[in-house]
Amino acid sequence: MAKSYEVIERVGISTEGISDAAGSVVSEAHQEKPVAWFKILEQRGRVNEEGKPEFQVVVEIGRKIS
Repeated sequence: MAKSYEVIERVGISTEGISDAAGSVVSEAHQEKPVAWFKILEQRGRVNEEGKPEFQVVVEIGRKIS
């Protein structure tokens, strides 16, 4: 039986850390449609206006469609 997946990319952002940024973006995607797998493509950060570090991750998300 053939299986197909759709692949989307999203950016997660958090002031708590990389894992929090990834976890929140995957959880949000899963609420829309079940997530089968995910992969961290990129990690980066910046310092926001308040001087706090902001963590950003680009996440590739796979969702089964058939």
